[in-house]
Amino acid sequence: MIRYITFAIILQLFISCSNNNTNEQSPNVIFINIDDMGWNDVSFMGSQYYDTPNIDALAADAMVFTQGYAASANCAPSRASINTGKWTTRHQIYTVSNSDRGASKDRKLIPIKNTTLLSKEFPVIAQKLKASGYVTCHSGKWHLSKDPLKYGFDVNIAGGHQGAPGSYYPPYGNKNNRVDIQSKEGNYLTDVIMDQTLSFLDKVEEPFFLHYTPYAVHTPIHKVDSLMSKYVDKAPYKGQKNPEYATMIDNLDRNIGHLIKKLKDRNLFENALIIFTSDNGGYYGKITKQKPLRAGKGSYYEGGIRVPFFFHWKGKIPNGLNDKTPISHLDIFPTIMEAVGDHSMDNEFDGNSILNSLTNGTVVTERALFWHFPIYLQGYDIKENENRDSLFRTRPGSVVRKGDWKLHYYFEDNEVELYNLIEDVGEQNDLSKINATKTNQLLNELKNWWVDTNAPIPTQRNPDYVASKIN
Repeated sequence: MIRYITFAIILQLFISCSNNNTNEQSPNVIFINIDDMGWNDVSFMGSQYYDTPNIDALAADAMVFTQGYAASANCAPSRASINTGKWTTRHQIYTVSNSDRGASKDRKLIPIKNTTLLSKEFPVIAQKLKASGYVTCHSGKWHLSKDPLKYGFDVNIAGGHQGAPGSYYPPYGNKNNRVDIQSKEGNYLTDVIMDQTLSFLDKVEEPFFLHYTPYAVHTPIHKVDSLMSKYVDKAPYKGQKNPEYATMIDNLDRNIGHLIKKLKDRNLFENALIIFTSDNGGYYGKITKQKPLRAGKGSYYEGGIRVPFFFHWKGKIPNGLNDKTPISHLDIFPTIMEAVGDHSMDNEFDGNSILNSLTNGTVVTERALFWHFPIYLQGYDIKENENRDSLFRTRPGSVVRKGDWKLHYYFEDNEVELYNLIEDVGEQNDLSKINATKTNQLLNELKNWWVDTNAPIPTQRNPDYVASKIN
């Protein structure tokens, strides 16, 4: 059930926060985080199969980053890093549920134990904005605890600890996995969540923070019947050919159109910082593909971590396409804080504010981006995949991206892979043996980062492991 504080309490919040640092210029903040949407699962990023006119229109008036990265290749760790601005090595959420996923006989190492709840020791975006006088609303998938209201949100629409809905149709799952929301009309889950989000926007006054993170387009793949005729005979594009998944994206786009219209109708759009991204790469295989990127969700090749990413703030951020600057989910929190004039956490973030780059065109200083995955994540299609081997989307390892270069390191065998992403974005040509200087440079930088962040390294051998040809 949706849990609303009353409008009277909301008004009281404004009164009680009158001494905080907000003012008439404080932007409304709308964060849109799509679940499992791949890098080019939207037409503004090049897809000719998915139809996303409302998202495209927003992107056309925004600064789009084609080298935008997720903090992790799967849901929960990515969301934890977004909300804290910290590397996964800090909050130690590395995956969903247990870390020993996949057959034990195929795992050479004992993986690091995974954390499943976001610790209260980390301040999160909603808490900081609420302390500055914002009314805060979570809408959709939360996945970091049972109750978002304990993390600074005044309103919770359908958020809990589950990573996916049991169903997109009523009753939205079973007793073991059901999204906690009701609909008299019995509508599609994405529509119901947006309807209640619009109700929040009908009542709220400025400033507000909307954390809109729909369950779509995560599995299960449940088609929207009214849109099937549009895609069933549509020609595929670079491996994108699943009409049922396409209807989920199309319906999501329609709901984002409703969101933008409501903001405009209530005169809330002009002073709104809108951030759009996905929590990780698309679900590779029969569902979607991200060509020319390699692999998808759960992998640390580009298809698993490069995501659609843009910033929109009318009159503040000019529209454009940035295809040269790598940015990260870790940059979202510090950018929001600078936008609202709060510098109290400037020395606590692992990411950087990119507000000056967005508003003034300042070049972002080159830096290294890191990913750490000291656990196992089983493969989901042994016949159709682009992973290092078909049994796992990811074996334990770390990755560093700096400049044009990206290094993969694997803990099982200490092997490395090196790619020049400008020349080889599909990560097909391993240059680690050809360019030993760059390999050693990035490997040393990665090892120093392990020390700086106290990264846990799996070293214990698994007694159940049985070597096989596929390993």
